Amino acid sequence: MLRPAQRWTAALLALATSLVGCGDGRTTAEKKAAEGYLIINNMAEPSGLDPQTVTGLSESHIVAALFEGLVNYDPEDLHPVPGIAESWSMSSDGKTWTFRLRAAARWSNGDPITAADFLFSYERMLRPSFGAEYGSMLHGVRGAKDFQAGKTKDFRTVGFRAPDARTLVIELEHPIPYFLQLLCHHSWIPVHPPTILRFGAIDALNTPWTRPGAMVSSGAFTLETWEVARRVVIRKNPLYWNAKEVSLDAVEFRAIADLFAEERAFRGGELHVTGAVPPYKVAKLRADKAPQLRIDPFLATAFVWVNCDIQGAKPADLAARKALSDPRVRRALGMAIDRNLIAEKVLRAGEKPALHFTPPGTGGFQAAARWKQDAAEARRLLAEAGYPGGKGLPKFDYLYATSEGQQMAAQAYQEMWRRELGVEVELRNLEWKVYLTAMRKGEFHLCRGAWVGDYNDPNTFLEMLVTGNELNNSNWSDAEYDRLLGLAARETDAAKRFGYFQLAEARLVEQAPVLPVVFNTNKYLMRPEVRGWHPTLLDQHPLSAVRLEPAPAKGD
Repeated sequence: MLRPAQRWTAALLALATSLVGCGDGRTTAEKKAAEGYLIINNMAEPSGLDPQTVTGLSESHIVAALFEGLVNYDPEDLHPVPGIAESWSMSSDGKTWTFRLRAAARWSNGDPITAADFLFSYERMLRPSFGAEYGSMLHGVRGAKDFQAGKTKDFRTVGFRAPDARTLVIELEHPIPYFLQLLCHHSWIPVHPPTILRFGAIDALNTPWTRPGAMVSSGAFTLETWEVARRVVIRKNPLYWNAKEVSLDAVEFRAIADLFAEERAFRGGELHVTGAVPPYKVAKLRADKAPQLRIDPFLATAFVWVNCDIQGAKPADLAARKALSDPRVRRALGMAIDRNLIAEKVLRAGEKPALHFTPPGTGGFQAAARWKQDAAEARRLLAEAGYPGGKGLPKFDYLYATSEGQQMAAQAYQEMWRRELGVEVELRNLEWKVYLTAMRKGEFHLCRGAWVGDYNDPNTFLEMLVTGNELNNSNWSDAEYDRLLGLAARETDAAKRFGYFQLAEARLVEQAPVLPVVFNTNKYLMRPEVRGWHPTLLDQHPLSAVRLEPAPAKGD
């Protein structure tokens, strides 16, 4: 899952510095805590709030509060717990799952949530004309991949059935050991059919159904306000089946994109939780053992996408794309990156050098394949490819989303590639939403990439690079890699399955469509009033379980 960037916003900085207390000596955060009103900085304007189209981590935080799927994340360790489904069973062969929906489950307008709503939603997700980037999350269901690819036209051939209003049956192509984890992801969340159809066809994109006053949702909160580039406010849903256990009355997601403005707003008492911490601040906060600093384990890799697509290249890009189509050039670029320097001198928040793609320990998996940092070997590979000392290579561009940390890393890559290989790279920084669009369209030579696992299994990282996957921004295609991931998908023996993943990791090192750089940590600031917010590998924190315990008012 993608994480948003940050950018300098003078207006927001001015706003943060001008904010004052609330007249009784309390900060905004203290006053709002007493009202059960949580303020989080989400770091970017959300690209959307449709659970079936969003791909970013910041969007998922809001979507997870507004909507609910069959199962939910446990707030402490994210193991699957009942959501709209009160119970489920699995067949002896592991291929058929039957879910029993809660009688009390309601949409926010009072309509009952039925199994037919799930069928509608999954058909919408898989329609080729809808083009869902996360459609592959459903491809383990019998016939789903063929339906999304347009090979079959009748959705009844896909393995979803609704025997009655409260029973949903899902038939898989083969057993999936992490299937319940998959169901926690927002791509499996149902949408309200009458609301979707009120604003267009089932596969219509970018309709106003996600706006305040129009949205009908299923989660612990409803959408109250969406002020573009400023904030999204959600309010407790009284019709939620478990509303009595929801402590928060409201949550405000700010869109402060600049790290300095964000940190200043936090110090000024305007935020309960930040989205990040300025890199230069982390070391001092750690040295001071600042209680507000949180550095949590994170199932996340930062890397460089290499655009391997020649056929889609424009004439001006053709020379660069041809050069990057050679694995030797790609490997040379990867070998010239000093990952220790990036982790220790640039990012400085406990990141670890990434010598393979999948973070260590993901679902119990440890990749054996390793990248080498070897400038001499990188130069040899570049010369072997016909570009000794970088001579003859066109200038590459490097795309990244505007932020201090990303800019510093980009400048470091640029200098490493110039110094070690004689490769010239032009830096291009874009705001988060524009960067996402350019990356998805393949409008780059090299591009900053980062991925947070959608579930705790190696497949959440490695499946991205399969041919045709909507998330494969490298446009790389490798039959052997596809074969290995296909074998892993059908393998029920854990040791053999991990063996296929080992070979796939080795293939990524050899072919280098992505250049892993660091395994990230999750660093942010949080006020002491916030309770029930646990460190989790996927940076998911169910807001239905979060509460605020305000400190006594001054003078009490």
